[in-house]
Formats: sequence, structure tokens, C-alpha cells
Amino acid sequence: MRIPSNKVCDIERFAYQELSNLYSRNEIRCYLQMLFEHFLGWSMAHFLISKSKTINQSDLLKFNFAIKDLRNGKPIQHIIGSVDFCNTKLSVSKDTLIPRPETAELVYLIRQNEEPATILDICTGSGCIAIALAKTLGGSKVFACDISPEAMSVAKKNADANHVDINFASADILQEINPFEQEEYDIIVSNPPYVRESEKEQMHRNVLDYEPHIALFVSDNDPLLFYRHIASFAAKHQRKGAKLYFEINEAFGNETAALLQEQGYHSIIHKDSFGKDRMIEAVKLA
Repeated sequence: MRIPSNKVCDIERFAYQELSNLYSRNEIRCYLQMLFEHFLGWSMAHFLISKSKTINQSDLLKFNFAIKDLRNGKPIQHIIGSVDFCNTKLSVSKDTLIPRPETAELVYLIRQNEEPATILDICTGSGCIAIALAKTLGGSKVFACDISPEAMSVAKKNADANHVDINFASADILQEINPFEQEEYDIIVSNPPYVRESEKEQMHRNVLDYEPHIALFVSDNDPLLFYRHIASFAAKHQRKGAKLYFEINEAFGNETAALLQEQGYHSIIHKDSFGKDRMIEAVKLA
């Protein structure tokens, strides 16, 4: 199937026809607006008042391919190659997670509570947390690491594009090795893998087929694996009063807080905008 004409209204009609079994009308409308902005530079308002206009054949082909990709489950962020996160535009790829709204809530929590500091972002992925904090907590010294060299490449590109200075390194935090010479960190933050393997069946194919499983999933037998290792690392590289922030699995809020208590931290569990236990803020007691 192809878009029947190069009229904007026919592109819109075709998108609803092809995608309605996969996405809600609101999602399809949002995707269309994103595609028109990406391919043609149109604002939302311009899109809404231009339904009777036509586009050239070259651009029409781009919409055909994009709608086909959406029908096959490809994330819109991968189609346009970027995502807006905390007023920051970031490139994304198959090697990085697409930043989620709940991760943005974690960034907003840190912004609200903290001043410029020495910050380490563990499992940084696209660099979204580190970059957002570097831009808003001016004067901070920011470090970021990830096990994936490919993710590091994307994160460095994003830092350069956003004109922030971040120290990056590839590192396996499960080895608890400090990849930097920095002795102590005022803030350590992480959105580590926390989705249990048993939760895969609940997830949409656009996540399972297009995002890196190494950044998503953890064994059901040890769901707090990364939190335990990061907390142990943090306890060795933070002084009294330093902070540790996590994005967490809603099913393990109390367990994660108990783990942190064993490492000498006092924790507060924060709910996300949907009322789910999604973030932990912890302060080192000694």
C-alpha cells in the first residue's frame, strides 16, 4: 500500500488507516506532527492549517517509508533519529535506550534538590541524564560511564551537540571499578537495567525489537543486581552527606531502600506522575 496522493490530508488518512491497529489516535496524530516537523520543518500549527496542501514526490516517499516503519514497530525516535529530553535534543540509536518520561522526572528531582556538584552517571546510555544535569547545574564536574562502547559514542556526540563538557568512559560497573581518577562524588545517579526477564511479555515490540536488551533486562533470580553493585561502589566513593539517586522497578522500592540502608544510606522513595514507586533519593549517613 502507498499513500494515494501527495496531499497532506491523504497522508494523514493513510497513516490512521495503516497504524490504527497498533497505536491510539492521539499517538498517530503526535507521530504525524513529528514527521512533518522532521521532514518539512513544519510546526504543529502549520501542520493543522495545511491539510489541503501538497508536498513533492521525494518527501512523499519519506512519509511512505516512515509510516511503513511505524507499522513494523520501529520507534518514532529512531525514524527521526532524535528525541527531546528535558529541553535537550538528543540523538538515539539501536545501541541506546530511548529516554523515558520517568527518567526525565528523575532529572527534575535532582535539579530541584541539588546545586552544582561532582556528579557520576552510571549506565549513561545516550548520556541523557548527564547532559541534562550538566546543562542545568552549571559549574558541575560531570562523569558518565557505560559498558557499551557504542552507547558511549552516541553519548559523546550528544554532549558535543549540546556544548557540555562531560568525562566519558566505558566501564562494567558490576566489576565495581572506578573508571575515573576522581576519588569522591557528591552525586551518583543511575538508571540501570531493572526490567525482569519475566516482564518481557508485557512489553511492546517497538521496545523488544529496537532497544538494547543489555540496558533493559536483569535476571528474575537477582533483580537488584545492579543496585547492589552500584551502592557498594558508591559507599566507597562518597563522603557523609553525599547523594545517590536511582530510577527503580516499581515492584522493588522497599527492597532497594533496604539494600541501600545496608550500605549506610537513608532513602526516600519518590513516586512518578502515575503514582508508581519509580525513584529513590538516598543520602550517605557516615
